[in-house]
Amino acid sequence: MLKLKIDWRDERGFTLVEMLIVLLVVSVLLLLTIPNIVNQSKSINNKGCEAFISMVQGQVQAYQLDKNTMPSVADLVSGGYLKANQKSCPNGNSIKIDSSGNVSEKK
Repeated sequence: MLKLKIDWRDERGFTLVEMLIVLLVVSVLLLLTIPNIVNQSKSINNKGCEAFISMVQGQVQAYQLDKNTMPSVADLVSGGYLKANQKSCPNGNSIKIDSSGNVSEKK
């Protein structure tokens, strides 16, 4: 029978201190990057809202050309110009259409 002898003094692994240092470095990097990501998320949602308002403005103009009347948000959804889940901006604020057809964000 073949017996393998294990050498417990083998020094090819990492020490506990080295692992703790790596864990510390990773933790510091996460602490520095997470707040920046949260701030960028707000900026992305606001820019997405601007793009969404511009798209809805185009749909209002298309509705006006087709129906010759000023639409509401409900008219755009029922007419197929907007999907049912497109009544609000990516940041959560809803949109409104004034009497002259200008689209803006309700805050």
